[in-house]
Amino acid sequence: MTAAEYDPATALVVVDVQNDFADPGGSLYVRGAENAVAAVNDEVERAAAAGATIVYTQDWHPPDTPHFDKDGGVWPVHCVGQTWGAELHPRLTVADVALFVPKGADGQDGYSGFSVRQPVTGERSETGLADLLRSRGVERVVVVGLATDYCVKETALDAIRQGFGTTVLANAIAAVDLQPGDGQRAIDEMRAAGAAVA
Repeated sequence: MTAAEYDPATALVVVDVQNDFADPGGSLYVRGAENAVAAVNDEVERAAAAGATIVYTQDWHPPDTPHFDKDGGVWPVHCVGQTWGAELHPRLTVADVALFVPKGADGQDGYSGFSVRQPVTGERSETGLADLLRSRGVERVVVVGLATDYCVKETALDAIRQGFGTTVLANAIAAVDLQPGDGQRAIDEMRAAGAAVA
């Protein structure tokens, strides 16, 4: 049973439910993603029925970026723009009226839906999502998607910094767990920062 309530002042932020993360053949497949996708779809349906804003974030990397291990980063090549891996997963419900926020398109680390970071200097810049939500009267966000310990966590933490009431739905996320326990540590960090994790 979901603990999220939706209305026109609430946005559902669906984080990175893309083939490279959600499909077993993806280059950064997240175990448990299938269960998360089913739960995300339930939330999309509920949010749409209530007139909430629905946002889909997508990693959208260039072929070469310091974000990737081949170019000095830590991650295998993933979610390169205009490739299968970057596409939203085919089992994901995409609302008829939705906003789409690409991130990492200029080679940045695009962990959060709200901001990106230059991988060498660490300089942060906004994606414009916060202003877009405010322009629509949004006061609260519900965060779901992939992966708990990276893009979900950073999106939730940024939402809190931006002043949005923030809820993360534990049944609609899944963790990479690069180190055992990373997912739980991310949940603890989000809670400590002020997110409701339901």
